[in-house]
Order: sequence, then C-alpha cells, then structure tokens
Amino acid sequence: MSSTSQRTKVTLLHISFWCVYLSVFLYQVSSFQRGRDMDWDKILSIVSIQVIFAALLSYINYFFFLPGFLAKAEKLKYVIQFIVVFIVIISIRIYLERDVLNVSTNREGYLYSTRFIVQVVTSTLFIVIFVGMLRFAEDWFELEARRKEIEHEKLAAELNFLKAQINPHFLFNTLNNLYYLAYTKSENTTEVVAKLSQMMRYMIYDSNHPEVLLNKEIEYMQNYISLERLRLNNQIPIKFDVQGNPDNLRIVPLIFITFLENAFKHGVNNNNPNAWVNVTIQLQDRQCIYTVENSLVEKPESTEKSGIGLRNVKRRLELSYPNQYKLITEEKKDVYLVQLTLSLS
Repeated sequence: MSSTSQRTKVTLLHISFWCVYLSVFLYQVSSFQRGRDMDWDKILSIVSIQVIFAALLSYINYFFFLPGFLAKAEKLKYVIQFIVVFIVIISIRIYLERDVLNVSTNREGYLYSTRFIVQVVTSTLFIVIFVGMLRFAEDWFELEARRKEIEHEKLAAELNFLKAQINPHFLFNTLNNLYYLAYTKSENTTEVVAKLSQMMRYMIYDSNHPEVLLNKEIEYMQNYISLERLRLNNQIPIKFDVQGNPDNLRIVPLIFITFLENAFKHGVNNNNPNAWVNVTIQLQDRQCIYTVENSLVEKPESTEKSGIGLRNVKRRLELSYPNQYKLITEEKKDVYLVQLTLSLS
C-alpha cells in the first residue's frame, strides 16, 4: 500500500465517522424537540457545539498526546495532560451550551444536573477513545505497509542474487567449451565468441528486467544450443521445437536455461554415439509447457556444487511464480525428463 493510498483511506475513515456521528446526533436532538416548535437555530447550535468540542478534544489527543505516549510510553504524563485539557474543554462546552439555551438563571434545570455533566463527559470520552483507536489503526496500516515493503525488497534482493548466480555458472560452462575449442584449434572458435557475445548482451541488458519477451528467451536458448552443437561438432542429435505462437508473451528471464544446461552436462558425452537432447516449448493461450529430455550417460553428481543451479531455479520459481508453476522431474534407466508448466503474462 502506497503512503498516498494509506493517507486517503485513513482520511475517508475519519470523514465517514464524523458524518455518521453528526447524522445520529442531529437526529437525536431533533427527536427530542418533536411535538414542539422546532427551533433549528438552537438545534444546529447545540449540534455544532457538541461536534466541534468533541472533535477538538479528539484531535488534540490524536495528534499531540497519543504520538508522544506511543513514542515514549510515559503513561502518567499522558494521563495528567489529557485530564487537564479534557476538564478545561468540557467546562467551556457546558458553559456555552447552557448559554445557548438561555438557562443561566435556571440552576435547577437538567443542564445543571449531575446527570447532564456525566452524559457530556461519557459521550465525549467515548468519541475521543474511538478516534484514538483510529490512530492505532493508522499505525497498524503503516506497520503492515512497511512489512510488505520490506518483504518485497527482500524478495527482490533474493531474486537479483539468484539471477546473478546464473552468470558465473553460465560463464564457467561456456569458457570451458571455448577453451576446448581453442585448445583443439577448431575453426568454430570465432563463431563461439560471436554467439557468446550475443548471449552476454542479453544477460547484461535484457535480463535485468523483471520479465522479458518469450521470443528473447527462446533466442537465448537457441544461441546456447548453437554453442553446444559447435562444441560437439554436430555429432549429437539435438532437437529444439517451439509449438505455438510466443509473440507478446512475457517470462521471467533465464528461468529455462538451467534445465537445458543440465541436459548437456549429464546427458551428452562426446564419446557416446547414443547421446541425444530433445527440447520442446508448447504454448497454448498463456500456458507454457517446457520439456527437456536427454539421454542419461552418467548419474548426476549428488554433490552440493552440482546442485546449485537446480536449487537456484527452484527458488526463483517459488518467488516469481507462486502457485503458478508445476515442475516434474523423472529419471528412467537411460532417460531423464524435466517438464515445467508455467502461466505466462
């Protein structure tokens, strides 16, 4: 909740309360005069005195006494200040009300009775307490808004940290590939550098946004697969298929790449002619089903180091797509499958 929205809600709450109170009090006073000649001047005067003095006490307490009490928790000081001001303002209010009704010479009437004084004190005190409770409600709104803001900042920082972890992980793998090509003096080395440059441009500029066009993410994955094809000298069958129209769909950047990297890491071996990788992106309306299948030529290492990328992407999914994704992993004898279903924006 923004600070402006919060202030608007609190202001509307105060206005609503005083409108309701004024209506009820006006109705009570007019009902009391029913059957007699309605002196609206006196009625409005009495109502104005009641509302003005009740509001005066309420907002002295609201803006001056309560903030000091909440900040320093000096109970005795708060009680003394409040009682003194309350007595002074109530005394003035009673005097004015008697004067308006022209009963200064009739000291035996209701306005001079203990019952009247008790009624004024209790009704005014009730209003002051109620408005004071609005102060606590406002503080709660502020606390809740701040808590949500801190939570949002924390999640954003965690997402940025997780996303930043992808860069060194990707660079580590790609530089290993580049080193291998340079070591073997492959003619594909310059093409690898060019592809790597395109991918780094995407990672540095485009992936800094909360979401990117799905087309951009697909292009990034195609460049990655091109690098792998070059490294493997096109000896391993690699299929990449997009079914449906990705135009105008947006996705959290770099959410797919970890599964693709793992497919090549654990499913492809230069010396294994039976190795293969199949990648499919199926799009229907705004639902995306991302499937990665690969041959399993070696058991995935269970060390902490090898699981960083997978834990990273799972955490990002929890933060970016809460209750909007489904992740299935399935390992058979010689096939490993990952299927991620997302609701895209």
